[in-house]
Parts: sequence; C-alpha cells; structure tokens
Amino acid sequence: MKEICWGIIGCGNVTETKSGPAFQQIEGSKIVAVMRRDAKKAADYAKRHHITKWYSDGDELIQDLEVNAVYIATPPDTHVFYAIKALEAGKVVYVEKPMALNYAEALKLVEASKKYELPVFVAYYRRALSVFLKVKELIENKAIGDAKEINLKLHLSAREEDYNSSKLPWRVLPEKSGGGYFFDLASHQLDWLDFVFGKAKFIHSKVENNCGLYSVEDSVYAKLQYQNQIRFNGSWEFCVPKEEEKDTFEIIGSKGKLLFSSFAFDPIVLETKEGNQTFYFEKPTHVQKQLIQQIVDQLQGNGTCVSTAETALAASELMEEIIYGKKT
Repeated sequence: MKEICWGIIGCGNVTETKSGPAFQQIEGSKIVAVMRRDAKKAADYAKRHHITKWYSDGDELIQDLEVNAVYIATPPDTHVFYAIKALEAGKVVYVEKPMALNYAEALKLVEASKKYELPVFVAYYRRALSVFLKVKELIENKAIGDAKEINLKLHLSAREEDYNSSKLPWRVLPEKSGGGYFFDLASHQLDWLDFVFGKAKFIHSKVENNCGLYSVEDSVYAKLQYQNQIRFNGSWEFCVPKEEEKDTFEIIGSKGKLLFSSFAFDPIVLETKEGNQTFYFEKPTHVQKQLIQQIVDQLQGNGTCVSTAETALAASELMEEIIYGKKT
C-alpha cells in the first residue's frame, strides 16, 4: 500500500490519546473516517481531530472506498464481527485487545485472516514499547543469568463506577468483555510474556469474587510454567484498599533479578552481585505509536509487525485456561 487510509470503528476513550493521534503522525498514514453509534459523538470526534468523514454505522465506514485499513476499538464482543466484515471487504484490520470475546472467536479471526489473505494486527503494544524491549534485551543478554522465576502482582482498588450496580462498566460485563478486569489488563501481561518467553503451560489457578460488586472474577491467582522450567506466579486483585495497590513484575535469574511494572512505567531495576542499575523511560504520550509504526511499515513493505492475530492467540488461550481451567 502506498498510503494507509484508516477508518476507526468505535472512537471512544482509547482512541483519544493512546492510539488515534498516532495514525495521523506517521508518514504514509492518515485517518479518513470514524464511526460511533452515537452520531453526535462521532461528529464531535471527527471535528476535534480534523477528520473529514464520520459515520454512525460500521458497515458504511467499511464500505467507504477511501478506507483501506480498519482500526476496531469497540468492546471485545464486536471485534470479530467487524473484523470479518472488513476482511470480506478487502480491508486490513487492526483490532484492540483482547482480540476477541473468547478463544473460539479468536481462532475464527485467525482463520478469516488466512482465508482472505489479509493481515490482522492486535493492539498488544508492549511488544513495541522501548521500556519493555529493554527488559527483553536484558533477559536475552543474560543480564540476570538464566531466568528461573517470574512473579507478577497487579493489585488495584475498585473503580468508582464499579459501585454502580445499575450501570456497571462494560469491562466487567462478560457478554461485552469476556470476563472482568483480568481479561482487560492481564491480556497485556500474558501476551508480553509469550513474546519474551514463548508458550506457557497452565499449571493451576484460583479464581474468586471477593467483593461482590459484579458477577465476574475480582481475584485471580495463576501458576504457569514457561520454557526451560521457568516458574510463573501471578496475582491479580481488583478490589484492594487504595494503600495496598501494587503493579510489580519480578524476574529472578541465576545471577540477579529484574524489577519493573506493567502499567506504571516505573524505572527498570537490575539487581546483581556487582550492584544495581536503573533504567528510566518516559511514558509515551501515544503509547500505541511504536506498534502502529510497525503496522504501517509492514503494509508498505518496509518491515514486520510483531503483534498479529496469530501471536495474540496465546493470550486468549491462556486467559481461558486460567479462569475456567480449560479452553471453553
């Protein structure tokens, strides 16, 4: 493709800063149309972001002849629905994470990508962010020797909207999101671990709802095993007191350990017997820009994107094994 002309389906909060502006900043890429079911909000978004066309119907955007690539930023329940429509229309697809409501749908999207011979990219942007690439580099260069154990904790307090039982956020409605906050946030972490360590083997999990604010899980513990006998212990809590919040990644090796965060962009700390080193990275304003750059490069024949429907399958599979003990 000479120029990537994007249409965005679902121009909500994630597109305001994390992704949307990046499409306009990359050479050979631009947004030509947006869609939101609320026509007034679609028109407002288009006006604020200097986009010529807006729609309130996804089919109309997909059939727009100027659009040759579609970014789907709706809740997961419509990811595959819109993605397959776009593929049928001959359009490249970039879809938010998790890429589907469940593993079966994720497989369906992979097969559709193969059938129509068009790439599907997934917004697991940690695969392209400098801070996480630095951690990967340190591991691969044996800065901590051979990795032996991975310990992850993501403990967050309940959000204000979680207490509104009459209008809960879509992220805790399983028919919309596939599960709870675990599906939304752990998907990033599990995908990145697959990128660095390869496929994980599910060992054991414990899934609970302790606070009763919504019907799905708010407490998850998982034990996994990665290649070379690397042990993984993960703990996700979404209803802890504010003062007990944690966002920590610890990777222990034969000669030291690495400490960093999943979402807070804390400095990377490398601890060895020779002493400690700290690596600082600022959080990018548009966190998806480095991945979107890879997508544009691949579509223009100048590189390869590291996050596709096929690579994203592992996270979808693993999340279902952790929550249900098996793939549904």
